Parts: sequence; C-alpha cells; structure tokens
Amino acid sequence: MRDVISRLQRPAVVGSRRMPSLSVLFSTASTRDPSTDATVTSSDQLLYEEQEKLLVNRGAIEANLMLNTGSPITTIIQKGAGAAKGFAASSGMSSSDIKTSAKNFGKELRKMGVVRIDNVLPNEIADELRNYVFNLRTESETLVEEGKVKPLARFANVLLKKNRCDLTIPLEEDDVVDALLHVLQKSPVGKLISINLGKDPSLYELSCLISDSGSQRQTVHPDTPCSSGSDADVVLYTCFIALQSITLEMGPTTWIPKTHTAAKHAVFKDDQLDVTIGESPKDKLLRTSPSVLGLLPKGSCAIFDSRLLHCGGSNISNDKTRALFYFSFKNTGVGYPGNPASIRPEIHSKYTLKTLEAELKKVKKAR
Repeated sequence: MRDVISRLQRPAVVGSRRMPSLSVLFSTASTRDPSTDATVTSSDQLLYEEQEKLLVNRGAIEANLMLNTGSPITTIIQKGAGAAKGFAASSGMSSSDIKTSAKNFGKELRKMGVVRIDNVLPNEIADELRNYVFNLRTESETLVEEGKVKPLARFANVLLKKNRCDLTIPLEEDDVVDALLHVLQKSPVGKLISINLGKDPSLYELSCLISDSGSQRQTVHPDTPCSSGSDADVVLYTCFIALQSITLEMGPTTWIPKTHTAAKHAVFKDDQLDVTIGESPKDKLLRTSPSVLGLLPKGSCAIFDSRLLHCGGSNISNDKTRALFYFSFKNTGVGYPGNPASIRPEIHSKYTLKTLEAELKKVKKAR
C-alpha cells in the first residue's frame, strides 16, 4: 500500500477546493476566477493562467515533500455504542447509540482535526444523489452557457478549475432532502455537530465537489485561519460524503492531522529558507508530518475542522469522476469565518441545524 501511495503522490499528480490563502500568495493581484465573470479582459485571463501555473508548480513541490507521509484514513473503534458499534446502519441507529457514537467521534475530531464515519448514507441513497448531482451539473452548465443564469448562481468559485467544479446544491429536491435527513438524523453526524459547535450552529455550505479525470493537485491550505482565540474555538466543521468509493487514482483529499492549531499555522506560514536546515519551516512541516488520505467507501464521510491543513488530490484515473457531497456548519459565535461559502444565494444564512432539520421534514411530509 505504501508503495502505491508514494507513486500516486509524485509531482505528476499535481487541486480541488477554492484557495483562501491565495491572497497571501498573490497579494498584489486580482484572484478572480474568470469562469464567473463574462467581462474578463485578456490581461485578467493571462494573470489567472500565471497564478494557476504557480499553484501547479507548488503542488508538485509539496507532492514530493509529502511523498512518504500518507496512509489511508481509518475510523476509530467505537465502545459502548451497541451492536452498531458507532456506525450508521442503512435503517439508522438508535438515539442512544447515535449520542454515544457522536461523543466518541467528537473527541477524536477535536484531537486530530478529522474523523472518518462509515455508512452515513445507504448505497441506494448515495447512488440516487450522485445521479441527481450529475444531471444538475449538466443542466447548470447549459444554463450558464446559454446566459440564462450567472455562473455564481450555480457554481462556487474554484481555482485549478480544469476538470473540476464546486456545484452548489438546492434544498428542495427529493434526493437532497432524503440524503440530508438520513445523515443528520440516522447517523452520528448531526449530533456530533451540535455537541461540538455549540448551540444550534448555522448551515454555511451545501455543495458538491466534482473532480474529473485530469484535475490537478491542490496546494496544502486551511479553509479558515486560526483566530486569536483559543485553539478550542472551532469555526466550521465540514462533512465530505463520498457518493462513490474513492480510490487512490481518483485523487482523494489529504489531511494533516493535528494542524488545526495556531502554533501549527504559524509554522505553516513561515516559508523563509532556514539555512541551518536547508529548507523552510513550512516545508519541514509538510515533509515530516503524517497525513491521511480520504479513501472513503461509498456512503462514508470525513468530518474535518476547517482550520486543518489539507489539499485535494489530482484525478489520474482513466475515466472515473470523484464526487463529494458536502455541507458545513458554522459556530454561531463566529462572524465571517475567513472563507467564502459554497452555497446557493437563496439559502445563504437562512438555516440553523435545528431549522434545517425542521424544513427537511416539512418538505418530505408535503410530498
């Protein structure tokens, strides 16, 4: 397994989500994604292309640094969670098992910054949602191409956008309603979020990351910065759900556990060469820190702290598309978290965890 992982992390596999740290890399230049602006000039396009080249080159360097650090993410062994052992069965878990599992997973999440939970969606629901998402993508691309909707009404900004998109998801469709209700109420996910994010956190993102064959490796980054407060002050928790099993060739997400702290962020920001060690503190951190790869079975998820260092991999498969349905919930004590939300404008800042569950039940009952 280690040899295969090393081969797939070489510079030839060089990512996925938007880059909140791009303003640091290019502080004097515009960072607009030209695909979201019909009035982009040729100079904007050239600047964008140059920025992408820099990101791809940096991604290749980081791939080499992290060549032998990765191992597949595993789930923790649950204790005291009944026969289900902390994993959601297709019919759902009992409320007591959900609560016990949520506490156990939450403890691991706070410690490591990322945790894997299996079987949060039954295969049939995952399949139906994947089909819905792919049809929605085709429909949305057509509407944008015909000028009937603005790109940002359907797609969130994403850099290294070739063969990749961040497709925002509406709430009213049956497949979305069924999936969200199952994840939030019949697996430990909803309870984990409510326990760890304080009183009734707000829905911040609802989208799907789609990575086709040929997409490139992202540079390592956090989604949100560490605030001046305590390391315990969580900003966002993001839940990535695999709508198909994710293999190494499909470019799984890489997370670096225990890097969701101010101390690790300070090291990560220090990219100045230290002549005594022959590299920057940032590069040493990437080279020496163990990482985990999101090799998730269909219907499983990874929940991570938005401050954790991570990156999307490149999809070097022949024809396999990686789709990650995801949502984020924000600590209500936090204002703007430092990262633009991937969510439809009409539902931005509209729901909390409690009101979202109530709305989903209402929509399902009205069918």
